[in-house]
Amino acid sequence: MAAGPRPEDVGAHSARLMDGLRAFGANYTEFTGRFAAWLGLHSTDATALVEILYAEDKGTPLSPSQLGERLALTSGATTNLLNRLERLGHIVRTREHADRRIVTLRSSAGIEEPAREFFGSLTARLDGLVAQYPPEQLDEFEGFLHRLRDTMNDLLAEPVPPKAADTS
Repeated sequence: MAAGPRPEDVGAHSARLMDGLRAFGANYTEFTGRFAAWLGLHSTDATALVEILYAEDKGTPLSPSQLGERLALTSGATTNLLNRLERLGHIVRTREHADRRIVTLRSSAGIEEPAREFFGSLTARLDGLVAQYPPEQLDEFEGFLHRLRDTMNDLLAEPVPPKAADTS
């Protein structure tokens, strides 16, 4: 791996990276909001549905408590959200583990095709973009994103520092 930036350039690189990541986050939120409107759902319900679909696609389906943590919802709010999605036929709750108390969230067969239809053009364009880069560069970028996520997770695991005293 090449040497890192000069110390005087680190702040500028960090600022540009954060600008790009903030813009990506805003665009991701906008896509989820459009998905919600397209399905006639509240944005939180659509975000939950996207999380369930994504986790399932990765082969690591979520439990209700994991979904609640990802969405920063109480267990009661998560239950109400899941009840709505289940009533609409978008998800099913299954008991797949040896411990039958553990619930797994799965997308219904009826929502998979609409989700793929909605996100299909984004997926195709992302695939086209990724195809423009050599695998080594993509590996470096993936490694950076992984380390960034770990850094942020470590910081989020720490207690929030006390607010500085107001001196006005």
